[in-house]
Amino acid sequence: MPEYAPLELPDDPKLAGNITHFARALRRAGVPIGPGRVIDAIRAVEAAGFTDKRDFYWTLHACFVNRPEHRLVFAQIFRLYWRDPRYLEHMMSYMIPAVRGVQEDRKAQSAEKRAAEALLDGAEAPDFGEDVPENEDTTEIEIDASLTMSSQERLRSLDFEQMSTAEMAEAKRMLARLNLPVPPILSRRAKASLTGRRVDAARTLRASMRQGGEMHRIALKEPRPRWPNLVVLCDISGSMSQYSRVVLHFLHAVANAKGAGWAKVHAFTFGTRLTNITRHLRQRDVDAALAAAGAEAQDWEGGTRIGDCLTSFNRDWSRRVMGQGAVVLLITDGLDRDDPAALTRQMERLHLSARRLIWLNPLLRWEGFAPKAQGIRAMLPHVDSFRAGHSIASLEDLAASLSRPDDMGEKDRLMRLIDS
Repeated sequence: MPEYAPLELPDDPKLAGNITHFARALRRAGVPIGPGRVIDAIRAVEAAGFTDKRDFYWTLHACFVNRPEHRLVFAQIFRLYWRDPRYLEHMMSYMIPAVRGVQEDRKAQSAEKRAAEALLDGAEAPDFGEDVPENEDTTEIEIDASLTMSSQERLRSLDFEQMSTAEMAEAKRMLARLNLPVPPILSRRAKASLTGRRVDAARTLRASMRQGGEMHRIALKEPRPRWPNLVVLCDISGSMSQYSRVVLHFLHAVANAKGAGWAKVHAFTFGTRLTNITRHLRQRDVDAALAAAGAEAQDWEGGTRIGDCLTSFNRDWSRRVMGQGAVVLLITDGLDRDDPAALTRQMERLHLSARRLIWLNPLLRWEGFAPKAQGIRAMLPHVDSFRAGHSIASLEDLAASLSRPDDMGEKDRLMRLIDS
């Protein structure tokens, strides 16, 4: 809960309009609020009074919040809208980095950028009346924001490392809407079907016993579909940190998407050691999830020991998360200086445990890329698909390739370079 600051009320506060605008901002931030709750909130504030700031906070909280994950969003929007006299400058400093403001004094807390976007993105300011006297000496400042945001087509092909702050924010919003579907796997278990090709002898005999032993109809069955697990191993070393943050933002959306097709999503980060961040990605708020993941992974922007980290994964986690035909995404540039023979053994073991192993490498963005590093040469033969992972377009291609099991990406071309 935010710190309480003194509330200065104008002579004619127009409280109903302000509460309506505040509820609209909450709805844009993802809190489900309908007109009925807004009416209840206005009546509740009218009954509770507006003299005590704690009572006002908890009155609106009781009317608008009914899930634990919405508390932080409510608190941030409440502070920005009702309590911080410089909230507009504070939010503009988030949206346009060139504007100097409160943002430079401290880092944004969890859900704070989400709250700022909800208040600024298309939400009209409340009408405070037309009786405000005009000041002829007032200087009007216009900000031309036409060049601050790139078009979606340009963003799709732009390298993550070359994006500005505004472009990165827009790219993250695009990735949050991107799906990563996977075709189901036909299991050995069966289910009843009217058009199946296999005879369900047990169900047919049970039905005939109810008819005195007469068999009127043959029951059919078909394989029951099931969905595999998604296991992500993400490199967070110094050369991969910018890409890793964007990919983890994308994985948070995949882990929390309903009906995406994955049974479970398991995420691990590695640099000099392996860290399991699966439970952090289950948080609804993406800022809080990534902050918790970054706090647990102590090797951000450090060195790279791919072989040792894969050894830890194969020894400690493989049997727990790799069952039932898991698909593995390995996100790394492959620049490892450890023993290539040990790295080869661990990659071979990982490949044998996975239904499909896909390697995303941001170095593929270069046209003249060649597998010259010993780490890349040791890892490449043991992956099913080798793809780029430096832009939104490359992640969209990954989503399309999951439905094509024979898609090998750039592996064939690079393997010919190794053999030549």
